[in-house]
Amino acid sequence: MFRNSARRLAAVVACAAAVTVAQPAAAHAQPVGGSSVPGIDLRQGAWDTRNALHNAAGGLPPELAQGAKNAVDGAVNGLFPGVIAEKEAEIRAARERAEAERIAAERAAEEARVAAERAAFDKGPCPAWARACIDLKGERSWLQDGHGNVTYGAVPISSGAPGWETPTGTFYVNRQIKDEISREFNNAPMPYSTYFTNNGIAFHSGSVALLSHGCIHLNHADAIRYFDDLNIGDAVFVY
Repeated sequence: MFRNSARRLAAVVACAAAVTVAQPAAAHAQPVGGSSVPGIDLRQGAWDTRNALHNAAGGLPPELAQGAKNAVDGAVNGLFPGVIAEKEAEIRAARERAEAERIAAERAAEEARVAAERAAFDKGPCPAWARACIDLKGERSWLQDGHGNVTYGAVPISSGAPGWETPTGTFYVNRQIKDEISREFNNAPMPYSTYFTNNGIAFHSGSVALLSHGCIHLNHADAIRYFDDLNIGDAVFVY
């Protein structure tokens, strides 16, 4: 087995030596018509030969393969100094360009998707300057940037039950309490409460499958987002 591996190693090194011997002759050869062989073609040929020999060396035992590859690289670099580093740099640059193009294409696609969603989003009568909009009939709510651009949502909500209807109109956030309870209704938990009326109506975490006593129930993650994004004085429009 060792003899076979040694023979294969010798063959690879011999090929590398052949590159060293043959390429100078090719560099001075005159093709039909008398023009010289372009140097750039010879460098590419040396690179292609080097890669083919590396592939051949891959069939050797690990302890011999690396030595064979080093011998090939030494032969190629001896004839064409810097060609391996040059080609490897070209490959890295091509990969980086491809990755940059992929990222740019994904970003453009995402921006187009968001723009299309915004264009198709039904904001109803909610004004652009409102920071939070509540569509009672549609059982949904969303956040805006104050210029009409939707920044979060729409998300599902539930609102006041008959007799406890959520009021409509324009209101303003006036206080926020993270670990709130309802003293009026048996200390019921109202996590992440963001109040926007003066009579206790708030966004807070609660079941969107259950009607409320006037508050806007949000799923827990949505209640946290509203609590974090809204500030005292922000306009809330309810319709």
